[in-house]
Parts: sequence; structure tokens; C-alpha cells
Amino acid sequence: MGTFRYDVEILHLLVSPAHAYFGRARDGAADVPTDDAAQAEVVAGKGIVGDRFFGKAAHMDAAVTLFAVESLEAIAAELGTQPFDPLLTRRNVVLRGAQLAPLLGQDFALESGGGVVGFHGGRHAQPCAWMNEMLAPGAHPAMRGRGGIRCRALTSGLLHRGPAVLVSPVPLDPGQAGEASLLRPSRLP
Repeated sequence: MGTFRYDVEILHLLVSPAHAYFGRARDGAADVPTDDAAQAEVVAGKGIVGDRFFGKAAHMDAAVTLFAVESLEAIAAELGTQPFDPLLTRRNVVLRGAQLAPLLGQDFALESGGGVVGFHGGRHAQPCAWMNEMLAPGAHPAMRGRGGIRCRALTSGLLHRGPAVLVSPVPLDPGQAGEASLLRPSRLP
């Protein structure tokens, strides 16, 4: 099988032991420790060590979330706001230069800091209504179809912030990293 290699950058590695967004948004986000780590330890079948989804059976196939920062930049531009803090999206791995939607249903890998971690692209990471509160009004609908992808960790290893290589079994178009990959719900009656 031919593999395609793309130079990407891991901008952020978010490891958080608890959920910040639950209950009603008007009550405010929970004050939980969130670490923008220099590296994150991934365990096959379990996710990121220390993260809220680690080893949770219900999240095994979607324990690690990858997100393209270009999506966030496009949403900010559409909404006419200042750039958003990517950590507010609560996605684990924030990348630059990666078109992620074609990786759904595929096995792929991220090489960083001399190591390799394999993933299986599970499903779209749907944004929650909290995005309207934490980012800007309208951010929740704007993020649909470009909230990133939720993945299963296939191999164990370390992810490192900084330059990385995305190894894909399918061709990707890094120029499409910020594009919505799903049609918005139709307005038909």
C-alpha cells in the first residue's frame, strides 16, 4: 500500500483529566487543569495518559481528537472575530497543515520527535453548543463538519509538539484543512 507523507506541525497537545464543558453553558465552564503539554503519551486502545477519555470503554474508538487549526482560523474569519485560543476547543492534538476528514475510516500515523503513533480515524468530532459561549456566538454551527476527528490509538508511543509528519494511506490536500467536510443541515421544511 502506498503511503503519502505530509509535513505538519503539532501546535498543541491538550491533556485534561476532567471535563470542563458540562451542565448549562450559562453556569460557566468547570475550572479544570488543562495541560498544553510538550509531549503526550499515547497507549494503544486506551488513548492519552492522564486525559479524561483514557481507558473509558465508551470512548475507546474515539479517545484521541485531532483538529486542524485552519478550521478555527476559518471560523474566526467567517464570524469576524479575533483568532480563537485553540485550547478552548478541548481537542487533544491541534495540527497545522493536515486535512483530516479523508482519514475517517483509515489507519494512519503521526511521526514526531523520533517516534510514531498509529491511529484509526473513527468519526467526526462534533462541536458542542459550548463553542458559542467559549469562542463566539455562532461558533457552534460554524464548526459543524470541521470540528476534527475522533480516533482510536492503534499503537503506543509519544507525540511531541513541533514539526511532525502525517503518514496517510490516502492522498490529502493540506490546502483544504480548514474546509467543512460535511454539508450543513439543510433548511428545507
